[in-house]
Amino acid sequence: MLSPVPNPADYGITADYGFLSAELPLEVLPDPYYAEWEMIIGNLHPLILSKRLHSVVDTLPILSATHLQTEAEWRRAYVILAFILHGYVWGGDSPTERIPPQLTVPLFEVCERLELPPVATYAGVCLWNYKPIFSDEPATSLDNLACLQTFTGSLDEQWFYLVSVAIEARGGPSIPLMIRAITAARTGNTQTVTECLQILAETIDETNTLLQRMYENCDPYVFYNRIRPYLAGSKNMCDAGLPNGLLYDDGHNPQYRQYGGGSNAQSSLIQFFDIVLGVEHRPTGTSRSDSEQNTEASTKSRNSFIHDMRTYMPGPHRRFLEHVDSVANIRSFVEARRGDSALCIAYDACLAMLRVLRDKHITMVSRYIILQSRSSRQPANSNHPAATNLASAAPTDKRKLRGTGGTALIPFLKQARDETGEPAIDAWARRLLSNGPADKKFAALSKVGEHADGHLEVVGLCGTWTAEENEGGICHW
Repeated sequence: MLSPVPNPADYGITADYGFLSAELPLEVLPDPYYAEWEMIIGNLHPLILSKRLHSVVDTLPILSATHLQTEAEWRRAYVILAFILHGYVWGGDSPTERIPPQLTVPLFEVCERLELPPVATYAGVCLWNYKPIFSDEPATSLDNLACLQTFTGSLDEQWFYLVSVAIEARGGPSIPLMIRAITAARTGNTQTVTECLQILAETIDETNTLLQRMYENCDPYVFYNRIRPYLAGSKNMCDAGLPNGLLYDDGHNPQYRQYGGGSNAQSSLIQFFDIVLGVEHRPTGTSRSDSEQNTEASTKSRNSFIHDMRTYMPGPHRRFLEHVDSVANIRSFVEARRGDSALCIAYDACLAMLRVLRDKHITMVSRYIILQSRSSRQPANSNHPAATNLASAAPTDKRKLRGTGGTALIPFLKQARDETGEPAIDAWARRLLSNGPADKKFAALSKVGEHADGHLEVVGLCGTWTAEENEGGICHW
């Protein structure tokens, strides 16, 4: 007997907003018991600038989470504590290793309720951190959004978060759409599946357009040197000054813990696209042939970084993805009907649009992180020691350059991008979406922003530069 198809509403997911809450995030906790938290978060920028955040947090009373009533209040508390935590860790001249009980105790309570790790996540900085500018206009339009909290108070930081909010909003209606497609596939309704895939391809294409708007108001230098350090976690952060992670002191049993920081890989929407289309991701460095030839490698393919990022999603969202994963049937449905050209074209179009999204993301990461990491290196003859943070601690070996989530950047992103095209049905689509050697039957089409041999090249900004997979980024001046 087939497992029931999930109802998104059972997991707090709506047809209009997707993984965004149908209820707008709270701007202030209503109970005056939490006034001191609100005072700190309302003055986070000046407290960081004046170097007073530590002293203010250290003199706080240890507040309990028992006064939080609604789900919106629990989420607001998480946003407050996560932002204060990262400001506390990364707001000084060097990272702070010990987290005092004033933060640890309530943060652990809130995170246990929301089923999140005690670190800033995509949910905290994006999903639950926005408000409409005008209440009578759509609350999910990028041109009508503002952030509730930032570390820097800059336009660049707000825009960085809000582009993701707009993408989540635009992709939200595709969730019930593809649940409908899964249901239709069970009954052999090819027409409905085809129509749903056609709409999904258009939706992903529109998210690509939204992603490109990042360049409008988020400057790469500001992002890398001013914003990105605050988003870092404590996993793989030895170069940044946290070899053991963070010491969470609850007043009784202090423990070192390591977590990845906020990452777009924690977006439930993007993982939903992968799941419904049957895109499988392997651990970085593992090829498709390795998994096919090695049963153990195939088993481990479910334990890639992308799958690990589900543990950084709110509990209901994570369980929804797991439920969808257990009933996903679109890929097998299309593969069994290779003679249906309309169906196959619609499916391959979805893969193509999703691959383009990842292509654009690679280009963006290259501009915002790799190029900036080169220019941010401290001159060898400087007499002034640099402050140690994620920006200034770029490793000499670019293969070790990591994202805020804690993973190696370019190898991970390029492999995830390449895996997106693997399920393609049509032979021409497989050639277009693969990085293998050219087939003589088909034109050797280069990838977006890449040469035929797979390396990325961008012309513009500060010259012509490339991002090699084995180096993580080489700039040519």
